[in-house]
Amino acid sequence: MELSIGEMALIAVAIVVLFGPDKLPQIARDLGAGVRKMRGAVEDIKTEIMKETDNPVSEIKREIEKVKDAAKDFNPMKDIEKDIVTEPSTTNEPPKIKPADDETYEGPVSR
Repeated sequence: MELSIGEMALIAVAIVVLFGPDKLPQIARDLGAGVRKMRGAVEDIKTEIMKETDNPVSEIKREIEKVKDAAKDFNPMKDIEKDIVTEPSTTNEPPKIKPADDETYEGPVSR
């Protein structure tokens, strides 16, 4: 709502005529105090709304970041490579020899 200079002057003249010039400073103070209270109330409401809307959003953002971090470390090929390439065993068992490398292996015997 915008007021032109002429409209503001008309309002000022109407206030002076209705209340008199001696009450004009008190009216201005009361009006200013009312405007300050309204601005403070609006700021409080804005703050409360931002707090209420920010909490779920920030929690969702944190969860998304956790999932992204977990996805960065996830490498399914590493598990497959680990299963395919056998690492040297740390047990005391001797390594198994393939039948093709074993000269004493005779294969299956049919009867």
